[in-house]
Amino acid sequence: MTLLRDRDECFPRLLRELPDPPGLLFVRGELLPRDAVAIAIVGSRHATHYGLRQAEKLAGSLALAGFTIVSGLARGIDAAAHRGALAAGGRTIAVLASGVVNIYPPEHEGLAAEIAGSGALISEAPPHALPKGGTFPQRNRIISGLSKGVIVVEAATRSGALITARHALDQGREVFAVPGPVDSRMSRGCHGLIRDGATLVETADDVLRELGSFAEPLASQAGEPVRHPAETMLNDTQKQVYAAVRTSPTSVDEIVAATGMPAQQVLSSISMLELRHLIERISGQQVRRLY
Repeated sequence: MTLLRDRDECFPRLLRELPDPPGLLFVRGELLPRDAVAIAIVGSRHATHYGLRQAEKLAGSLALAGFTIVSGLARGIDAAAHRGALAAGGRTIAVLASGVVNIYPPEHEGLAAEIAGSGALISEAPPHALPKGGTFPQRNRIISGLSKGVIVVEAATRSGALITARHALDQGREVFAVPGPVDSRMSRGCHGLIRDGATLVETADDVLRELGSFAEPLASQAGEPVRHPAETMLNDTQKQVYAAVRTSPTSVDEIVAATGMPAQQVLSSISMLELRHLIERISGQQVRRLY
């Protein structure tokens, strides 16, 4: 476990820029520079099967696209978001209202251990602290503060997820909402957000259109310019194939010629680049870059 102060170099930059940043964070696991490209997924503790399925699917798709998934480890949508990121082999961060040792709810002990191994558990509270009612809204500002945007998946009109959405708006973050059945109580909060201007989300592509590429290239750990978070997750073979793809239609034969790789290896890399939302297939034998 690590204690981070707001003046420490590895303290999350997005949190440091908030008007009311936490003075310190207890961290179980590890925060990485790539976690600066994060998206929060939050919603009801009393989620429906529909909501759980959407949260897990969105988290998995966005994790594959290079985003770290942030949520609150609560029952329902939060847990589904963490599990979706883990199942996709991505990173996820849980922001707790309790201490990072005293897991709440207790049935998420196993999930918390998985998250610590593939991301981090963080909290302002001392490690063994019990959760208190007032600490939940406080931690919600950290969930949104760590993220480029917040996706709400199922929320009643008085849901705590709507508090997180309000924090996001105050912090200048993007707000997204997943629509649901018009006769479902759990959809009313999301429909209200959409009426007020939140971006409607049906698939991860709706989020990626808003947040998918950087305004200015960032440097990867190897010092290479990076335009999209998914580029940080590519192996050397996938990087070579991606470099050979143009923004105009590019044939598989051209990529094979440019890389000198066997066609099967190129096709395998193309499939992964599609999953990571970096390229799109135009026809059976042509692809193009999205960024």
